[in-house]
Amino acid sequence: MAHLLAPHSHETADKVDSALESSARGVRALWVSLVVLGVTALAQAVVVVVSGSVALLGDTVHNTADALTAVPLGIAFVLGRRAATRRFTYGYGRAEDLAGLVIVLTIAASAAFAGWTAVDRLMDPRPVQHVPAVAVAALVGFAGNEWVARYRIRVGRSIGSAALVADGLHARTDGFTSLAVLLGAAGSALGWHLADPVVGLAITAAIALVLRDAAREVFRRVMDAVDPALVDRAERALTEVSGVRGVGELRLRWIGHRLRAEVAVVVDGGATVREAHRIAVDAEHALLHAVPRLTAALVHADPEPAPGESDPHLPLAHHIAA
Repeated sequence: MAHLLAPHSHETADKVDSALESSARGVRALWVSLVVLGVTALAQAVVVVVSGSVALLGDTVHNTADALTAVPLGIAFVLGRRAATRRFTYGYGRAEDLAGLVIVLTIAASAAFAGWTAVDRLMDPRPVQHVPAVAVAALVGFAGNEWVARYRIRVGRSIGSAALVADGLHARTDGFTSLAVLLGAAGSALGWHLADPVVGLAITAAIALVLRDAAREVFRRVMDAVDPALVDRAERALTEVSGVRGVGELRLRWIGHRLRAEVAVVVDGGATVREAHRIAVDAEHALLHAVPRLTAALVHADPEPAPGESDPHLPLAHHIAA
């Protein structure tokens, strides 16, 4: 009934329009985040200069790094809009995975700098000046990061971008590290000079945890990992297609924030080429509806084996073994 009332299409042009729309949303999310975090980091940097707080310095550096990660991701989203070529036959969606690697390296660098600064101040403790200003800057950092985190994660999940989601998680932890600066400010106000560098080390540990989660997510995407639930969902959809008598090899892979599928389905061995093609088209149609963010599926129809018939794929066996 929904198909009759709201006709739709899975033509290539429609898929490209959808991809462009999702990329545009990703770029918009990045530049909005860049502005918000840039203003936040600038306000914190002013307080760092007048207060000398290494905890706030670590938070400011991390916020700055988080803002700058919008640059490689923005470039990746723009590249992802380019059409496939004879050299890059799958397009440029993989640029997002490269951007994810840059983000991981950026997080690692900010963790190293924050840790080194905190250790240096721990060895040479100094009082923090303008403690109330440090506390206000910490609250500003939390508010800015939490807003950006919610925005990035929501858009990233909506368009299927692991890199953007990882960036959002990165910003969320930044927000909590900003709150940790409040503890350092409170300790300094009570006369405990080591409170500031100790909180700086705690912030470094928090950044390391973000680094672990982001690296794991990006590594999985680079290695073509998908949620097994998506594979189960695709298999169920295929088995419900009229004419499909079995599902063979099924592969899903991310290219940027879009999915592609390759699958072999078993059909009646006596089916004509046109009938087998019709079943393959129906199978692709079912997959496009069942699997979120799937933009294309290559469906291969295998004839159901007959008694005494040799495997039609036998000539390929030595190539597969190699």
